[in-house]
Amino acid sequence: MQTGTIRILLIEDNKDFAKLVQVFLHRFQKDLFAITWTENYTDAMNALAEDQTYDVILMDYFLPGRNGLEITREIKNRRIDVPIVFLTVNKDFELALDVMKLGVDDYLVKEEISSPVLPKTVLTVVEKKRLQKQKTELEVSQQRLTAIHKTLAGFIHDFEDPVKQMKVLAEDFRTNGLTEANKQYLKYIEDNVERILKKLEKLKSLKVDKTIKYIKDIKMLDLS
Repeated sequence: MQTGTIRILLIEDNKDFAKLVQVFLHRFQKDLFAITWTENYTDAMNALAEDQTYDVILMDYFLPGRNGLEITREIKNRRIDVPIVFLTVNKDFELALDVMKLGVDDYLVKEEISSPVLPKTVLTVVEKKRLQKQKTELEVSQQRLTAIHKTLAGFIHDFEDPVKQMKVLAEDFRTNGLTEANKQYLKYIEDNVERILKKLEKLKSLKVDKTIKYIKDIKMLDLS
């Protein structure tokens, strides 16, 4: 569920209609929508070049220079991943088909902006995008976890036995007469052996991808 402000890029050359969009969205719920208005292809692409974190794009079809379909193609070609809702003056089946083929998320008639249809459509599109992102992140996380298990399987097996042998040897040494200094040194070894064995157990039972950023592009597993 959407909890923060929804950032909208409105691409519309009609100033009066752009104001109406803002009025009706704010009337639906004040402060929920933050709208950036652009009038044409150049301004819209400049806005997206500066900031691709918009939650949704409201796109008019009839625009000066390049129409909404052409701008949508350009957005898709640039791999800008922002949901798009088309706004048109009439119900044109052919146009609706064309925009859906381009991967546009929804299609509305402009006369619907005065009803709750527009804000509810925006909310639905944003929520759908959020769920898709969550699903993708989960799939990537699961794939990474599978790869981690495969990579660590041989390492854990090869590393665990020598560490356990160290633990046995440390216990044998403790039964012999040792100086206080040697006892302290042996305790240091035992503590570290125990710490390593606990980390290995965590690796074997790893069920959640806990990969975190370490330095620059280097990542590590958080076993804390």
